[in-house]
Amino acid sequence: MYRFLFSSKWLGYLLLAAIFASACVFLGRWQMDRRAETLAEINRVVTNYSATPVPFTDVREEFSQLDPAREWTQVELKGSYLVDGQRIVRNRPLNGQPGYEVVVPFRLRTGETVVIDRGWLPIGNNNPGSPDSVPAPPPGDVTAVVRLKHPEPELQRGAPQGQLASIDLAAYSAQLGYPLLTGAYGQLASETPPAAEMPMAFPKPSTEEGTHLSYSLQWFAFGVLMFVGFGYAARQQARNAAIDAEDDDESPEGALHSAAAAARRRPSPPRKRKKATAEEEEDALLDAQGF
Repeated sequence: MYRFLFSSKWLGYLLLAAIFASACVFLGRWQMDRRAETLAEINRVVTNYSATPVPFTDVREEFSQLDPAREWTQVELKGSYLVDGQRIVRNRPLNGQPGYEVVVPFRLRTGETVVIDRGWLPIGNNNPGSPDSVPAPPPGDVTAVVRLKHPEPELQRGAPQGQLASIDLAAYSAQLGYPLLTGAYGQLASETPPAAEMPMAFPKPSTEEGTHLSYSLQWFAFGVLMFVGFGYAARQQARNAAIDAEDDDESPEGALHSAAAAARRRPSPPRKRKKATAEEEEDALLDAQGF
């Protein structure tokens, strides 16, 4: 009944179904991997974002190579801003609005220099391609609390004087002409004494999981439904073949074939005996009487 499944046509359909299902499984697993990354980021935010700040000396190695698990850790820095090295970073949207971020080198009392991202500025109305004004950091000795962030990769595009295309700490250090700790930078949480004017503070990262789980389940379901559809199509094909066979039997040509077959199977009637003649009857009677 289902021998047609071994035809080249149906084997091709099965191959297409397998390829489609494999693609669905791949996309479903990709969404699950994205979900795992999101959950890891949420865990880092929940664990580190509002934890008690730790001294720089306790996490000195993180500024050389940041452990992903320590991202968003609050660190207390003591030193002073190097205002001459201040730069703005281009193309930094926030809440759907285009703008910039302000980064400034911070010279620690230990003599080492790190980078602090002090906040966000909207695009300006006076000079295209730059903010209207950049708030100056507080002068003199400052105690800053920052959250650790990974440096960004180099972008293959230029930037105007006094601007950066990304927070690429190695390129930033080469531009300044003095060494920076390039394994991490700090996103400003607070500073003492406070500045007279501040860039806009960064919002807390989202701790919503998003839709990765639902998307992954949908892709897995699509893969299963492909085989369900294949099975349904095969069942319909088998039913249609059975109906076609019944229709052939009920057609006139089919009826003639059936009648001929029945005739061949019907036994032949017994032959009738010939009627006896008068002489034969008389001879038989004499024989019976013994004559």
